Amino acid sequence: MRYSTSNPIMTQNFWSNITGQNTMTFQGTIGKLAYLLSIVTITGMISAYVALDALAAGNAGVISGLTWGGMLGSIVVAMMLAFIRPANPAPLMTIYAVLMGMFVGSISLMFEAFYSGIIIQAAFGTVFITGSMLVIYSSRVIRPTPTFNKIIGSLTMSIFLMYGVSILFSLLTPFEIPFLHTSGPIGIGITLFILTIAALSLISDFGFIESGVKMNAPKNAEWWGAFGVLVTIIWIYIEMIRLLSKLRD
Repeated sequence: MRYSTSNPIMTQNFWSNITGQNTMTFQGTIGKLAYLLSIVTITGMISAYVALDALAAGNAGVISGLTWGGMLGSIVVAMMLAFIRPANPAPLMTIYAVLMGMFVGSISLMFEAFYSGIIIQAAFGTVFITGSMLVIYSSRVIRPTPTFNKIIGSLTMSIFLMYGVSILFSLLTPFEIPFLHTSGPIGIGITLFILTIAALSLISDFGFIESGVKMNAPKNAEWWGAFGVLVTIIWIYIEMIRLLSKLRD
């Protein structure tokens, strides 16, 4: 038996590429998710503090370094995880959490500088969406069927590709993708749509974890389940803070 998710790191052949002795549990997955989230949170707070000092000193280079370094570095680590599939993914996933904390902390401070209180609003919104998706999944209102996972997975890959093109445009050209970063009705609608896809991705992630537990997947699959949820939660937070900024703009 195999189970696919909308997470681009976990392909159809995921289960055949991991090995181990002990089996996956819900408790173990939650513990590893809590660990990764704590790394992101602590690193994010440190990054925000450093960025705040840099902002007060007028040193924009530090903020830019934290933001771009964290984002590009986390992308590289995620690609390494996707292609190497290490037997012990904990070290790379910890590095990913540190780099993502750098990115989230610095970019959150930049949004906070323009929109006071937006970090707290985005955090509460992320917790609400995550909790709501867990309730929806538990009540079986939406089920992660193969068709559901394929649709959400395709949309997720398309969105990531669009963001990748947007990053290249911002680095290499003076142009940007129309409406993606604007605050008009179309821009708000695009961000709301992306946020919806991010939220629905949690359904697929929860299904992956439940499937792994039922199939007695190897113990290190807990790291992959936790990592998938972590990536989606961070994505939800980023889209939430973007949506709130556009609504308040």
